[in-house]
Amino acid sequence: MQTFAAWRPHAESSSDSTTEKLLGKEERELLVTSSKPAPREYSGYGTEKEVLYQGVDKRSLMNTGPEGLSSAEAAYRLERFGRNELAEKVDSKWVKLAKEFTRPMALMVWSAAFIELLEALIVAPHYWADVAILLVLQLVNCLLGWSEELKAGNAVAALKEQLKPEATVLRDGVYTKIDGRLLVPGDLVLLGSGASIPADCLLCKGKPIQVDQASLTGESLPVSLYPGDTAKMGSTCVRGESDAMVAATGTETFLGKTAALLNTVVEQGNFEKLLLTITYLLTGVGLFLVTITFIFLLARGAALMDALAFAVVLLVASIPIAMRVVCTTTMALGCRKLAEEKAIVTRLSAVEDIAGMNILCSDKTGTLTLNKMQLQDDLPIFCEGVTRHDVLVAAALATKWKEPPKDAVDTLVLNAIDLTPLDLYEQLEHKPFDPVTKHTESTLRRRDGTVFKVAKGAPHVLLEKAYNCAEIRHEVEATINDLAKRGVRCLAVACNNGEGGVWVFMGVMTFLDPPRPDSASTIAKAAELGVQVKMITGDHGVIAVEMCRTLGLGANVLGPKNLPVHNPAEEVSIHLGRDYGAFIEGADGFSQVFPEHKYLIVEALRQRGHVVGMTGDGVNDAPALKRADVGLAVQGSTDAARAASDVVLTASGLSTIIQAIFVSRQIFQRMKNYIIYRIACTTQLLGFFFLSCLIFRPKHFQDEADDSDDWPDFFQIPVMGIVVITILNDGTIISIAYDTVMASKSPEKWNLPILMAVSLNIGLVAMISSLWLLYMGLNSHAESSIMDSVGVGSLSYEEIQCLLFLKVSVSGFLSVFSARTTGWCWQRPVGMQLSVASFVALVSSTLLAAYWPFDGMVGIDAKVVTYCWIYCIIFFIIQEVFKVGQYNLMRKYGYFTESGSMSEKDLSFGKKKSSTPTLEKLSSSVSRTLERMSSTVSTNTTMSKVEEYELFEV
Repeated sequence: MQTFAAWRPHAESSSDSTTEKLLGKEERELLVTSSKPAPREYSGYGTEKEVLYQGVDKRSLMNTGPEGLSSAEAAYRLERFGRNELAEKVDSKWVKLAKEFTRPMALMVWSAAFIELLEALIVAPHYWADVAILLVLQLVNCLLGWSEELKAGNAVAALKEQLKPEATVLRDGVYTKIDGRLLVPGDLVLLGSGASIPADCLLCKGKPIQVDQASLTGESLPVSLYPGDTAKMGSTCVRGESDAMVAATGTETFLGKTAALLNTVVEQGNFEKLLLTITYLLTGVGLFLVTITFIFLLARGAALMDALAFAVVLLVASIPIAMRVVCTTTMALGCRKLAEEKAIVTRLSAVEDIAGMNILCSDKTGTLTLNKMQLQDDLPIFCEGVTRHDVLVAAALATKWKEPPKDAVDTLVLNAIDLTPLDLYEQLEHKPFDPVTKHTESTLRRRDGTVFKVAKGAPHVLLEKAYNCAEIRHEVEATINDLAKRGVRCLAVACNNGEGGVWVFMGVMTFLDPPRPDSASTIAKAAELGVQVKMITGDHGVIAVEMCRTLGLGANVLGPKNLPVHNPAEEVSIHLGRDYGAFIEGADGFSQVFPEHKYLIVEALRQRGHVVGMTGDGVNDAPALKRADVGLAVQGSTDAARAASDVVLTASGLSTIIQAIFVSRQIFQRMKNYIIYRIACTTQLLGFFFLSCLIFRPKHFQDEADDSDDWPDFFQIPVMGIVVITILNDGTIISIAYDTVMASKSPEKWNLPILMAVSLNIGLVAMISSLWLLYMGLNSHAESSIMDSVGVGSLSYEEIQCLLFLKVSVSGFLSVFSARTTGWCWQRPVGMQLSVASFVALVSSTLLAAYWPFDGMVGIDAKVVTYCWIYCIIFFIIQEVFKVGQYNLMRKYGYFTESGSMSEKDLSFGKKKSSTPTLEKLSSSVSRTLERMSSTVSTNTTMSKVEEYELFEV
């Protein structure tokens, strides 16, 4: 065996104390107790080009000392040069208000108002009232849209504030994390793997780093930058670590100067596309019917202005004015709710994808586990003369111990020992953890000038580096496999004497990362929601199998040899899903994965038609996060992971993701209810006015004793009545965004034919009932008429108009209760806002029908109002019967599937428990569980399972 003396950082002392073994007597007396980082040397950074920076000599700004800027100097420069942020072109609230009056729907209302204005000027003065009410409609809708857009803008701004960039900066001799917008020229910053470049930064002395500049140049491959090069704001460090000095901030950066030339494409979500399609469809159908009706009336001999007046009625009835407002309100409220649940949406259309997600590929560490490593007493040694403390010290030297820990492993290592002796070493170079190489490495210099290296990382990686790998392989593998059966994770530590030296495998640190108390129950809840959770980990296969069993995921865990392989020089195969999809679909988890495996797993599942969610936290996870339908950056993610994600989680654990699925499905349900209601209302209004014009000629129903000219040649409700219905309808529609809904237990997806079929069913029942009531009203003068038999009696034409105004209003407002459920309307409680809005609309329309204050119609008495209400309720029940029957038929023949719904209280993981087990108790419980599980399976059986899935990769 290699002896300890061959690699020892310092000469042996005769003392038996650990400190003497490591440091020696003289060096022990020179222990550094200061917490400040070791001084760094910086050369001047002046250039002959661009000597001035906003009127200040640039060379004086770049002459920062080794301890960074002082807080006072940084504050002065911040005030002098401004915040480190790009000038964002944002319309003022008054400009936004002006735009509301020029949108396509608003232009149609302007057209209707213009036609009414012509009638007021040419035909009769009473049309001025119609002009006024159309202007009121325009004002109300524009103000509503403006108000909701401001609310949505404030919500988005609040989300952006939570995602503000951070930078690690050296000030007053101490590294701290600050808001990246507070950086100033001359600041010393630390650029690390996964971090975004916070400003234009000049690289200092050190190794080159690789930077992804795709957002700036379009170049897909990272470029290598060396000391003296400038890393530009907006790019991302993908490998390496370097000190850098801020050369320019904000609008003075390369990105700031070219921002106006960069086009940002905002991808429309399916809901926005669907709304746009429905808007064009309804508007197109409306314009077509308006044109047909206008021509028909002129052919029948109607006056031009009368035909135009009726065209205005149809035009107003066909305009889905509040559609954009409802979309904005629903999305803004949904994103705010998701933010409250610790899930910040970076792409609004991601809400739909979350609702439709049916597979979630979840990281194990930190998501399914607590990510709180517990050092165990077991610490196997594989080098003669090495002690437990020697391994712990070497592991600590393989970190940047003078900076805050970057992850849970570094936290575990640095908390294991007293760090004071480490200050006697000078860290010449540090290679941070890389998911590809799976280890960290440091080059250090002792006080006597000799140089050596230490590394910590995956056991199978460091074992391959060891000079005596063949001799100790069996012993190391057996030890690691035995620990893995008990759920214990391993971290190997190795050292090298320096130039020309060999790597010595010192030993293995052992630790536990217990599962979260709610992980198993949350996975069960995910299954209830139709979401299959697949665990992805870089851990040993045996640990992955046992963890999957503990969490109730199953034991089908695949190792890297079972996963597809991709040549980076080639495009990903379009047959990935065909070749590997079924295999990956059947897996419960994946072990010892590399970053490229995550991408290929996601791609194979997507090619199989799944909506895939993917969690990640590192720069190497970015491709998979970007490729997934829903990229989820977990708490503590790197800037690169956050930038590639659709959702940034601000709380740890799987329950946050499941809660986000639940909320997204609620949002989806509200949007679906709105679409059904909107199409149903338009079907009733357009169909009724169009067919009533073609079918009925009121003059033919006029009582022979009545020789007045009040009965026209075609039926219509005055523009005033239609506008009143529209305004009251808008309030009801907007309240849908606040309605109480039940989340579906199965993933959601848009099915426009089904939505159209249900909407037309609801709308046609209301339309037919309106046409039948119109016939009864027009025929009320006849002997033995239905109206006369029920005690209503004969009605004048103006009363018939008011009766139909009430009927159309009540049927439309009741339809919202039918549109919001797939079963009977009373099976689901109604939200307070929707209840109040509907009540106000129904009461207002009833009072207006009884006491109509404007020209064109005459109020109806209480008897007629009561009859109309009874008639509407009867047909509402018929409407419900047709709707429920339609859904049952669609279920029977497979056109519609629904696996039930879930209320918020069903997600019990979101509630506080009366008591929470301590970490020690939980770890002990998990260890006992794993031991019991492993004891029930023979060694041969376990190993056959390992060999079957090719898990043992050491």
